[in-house]
Amino acid sequence: MKAWIPHEAGLDQLGPVPEGVNVEVYDGGDYPSDPSDVEFLVPPAAPKATLPGMSYSALPALRDMPKLKVVQLLSAGVEHWVPMVPDGAVLCNNRGAHTEVTAEWVMAAALASARRFDVFARNQVEGKWEVSWGTTLSGRTAVIVGAGSIGEAVARRFEASGMEVHLFARTARPGVGTLADLPEVLPRAEVVVIMVPLTPETEGLVDAAFLARMRDGALLVNAARGKIVDTAALTAEVASGRLRCALDVTEPEPLPADHELWGLEGAIVTPHVGGAVLGFIERVYPRVGDQIRRFTAGEPLLNVVENGY
Repeated sequence: MKAWIPHEAGLDQLGPVPEGVNVEVYDGGDYPSDPSDVEFLVPPAAPKATLPGMSYSALPALRDMPKLKVVQLLSAGVEHWVPMVPDGAVLCNNRGAHTEVTAEWVMAAALASARRFDVFARNQVEGKWEVSWGTTLSGRTAVIVGAGSIGEAVARRFEASGMEVHLFARTARPGVGTLADLPEVLPRAEVVVIMVPLTPETEGLVDAAFLARMRDGALLVNAARGKIVDTAALTAEVASGRLRCALDVTEPEPLPADHELWGLEGAIVTPHVGGAVLGFIERVYPRVGDQIRRFTAGEPLLNVVENGY
């Protein structure tokens, strides 16, 4: 069985490779060997659409792999890949690998906004010593939209800070409400965190009506996908001073240099770095190795994506 992975450094992190498995490095450039017998592919990067519904950067490689059985992502997000995986192959994400580091970003962003670090950072550039009163997370109410592993990790951090936390997801379970329950709780939340996957159901979920239900002075944190939030509606709310935001993802992405959000007081924007910390290779590749061993042994794969989730 032949498997391709995108990082040379990942070879040492796979763990024991079963006999008969040939793992090669394919970083998106020239093929290391004949792709026609590749059965297990770890793509080199998230694909970028060139035309709606048309080709992605990885599409030529997929077309050249008639025996492909598994597409194993290094990321948790899957929306770009769902329409690309050929018939006969399964798509698996790397759910859990980025849980703690992304939850750290959410916590850091919420604290930075509450304590006005964005204001102080701007003042520091100008050498301005000026007191600006912030708020605290302790005793506040948070709504987390998305109760997967990252949403739950954020909830643990918020609760440890003394916050009241409400979790919501596509389906209800003990301690977790549904998206239909959001309108009732939103007006009480000082912090609203978006952590749902991008699907037809969640695209545009945070629209003008959603934002209007949020209480004055509330903070919207988006570490999921930019298309879940109506950028124009959010920009208008932050520009008015009614809401604040902390965004690791935007629509469009990258956010254009002349976009109004960059200069707004009350807005924190980072360039999709929620999982971008040292130790990436060590986090993701042991899980890839486990999947390779499962695949060759005929065992069920983990984190199989079904129906776009």
